[in-house]
Amino acid sequence: QVQLVESGGGLVQAGGSLRLACTASGRTFSNYAMGWFRRAPGKERDFVATISGGGLRKYYADSVKGRFTISRDNAKNTVYLQMNSLKPEETADYYCAASARTNFGSSTEGDYAYWGQGTQVTVSS
Repeated sequence: QVQLVESGGGLVQAGGSLRLACTASGRTFSNYAMGWFRRAPGKERDFVATISGGGLRKYYADSVKGRFTISRDNAKNTVYLQMNSLKPEETADYYCAASARTNFGSSTEGDYAYWGQGTQVTVSS
């Protein structure tokens, strides 16, 4: 089992920045690819970014490329999502997830067995 706890959400003005963190407890953190997803009000959960277990491979949704950065510190069992130039339409609950199915990273929800409870991000216009 892996337990995930997100933090760092909050209220920010459009154009601002936030840094989300997700700390894992349980088994060897570096064995898991990690992902960030988000669910906007009334919408389905969407992929945001993923990072491989070793941290070398990173993939982003087209909508966040160049503005968001995913990273991880395996010594701290933590994955981060640095979000810059935030837009009001990116208001959502942000979730981190851990995948044992692939160590390379994935944009597919079904590849992730473990999920955090989510952290709310509100971007005001």
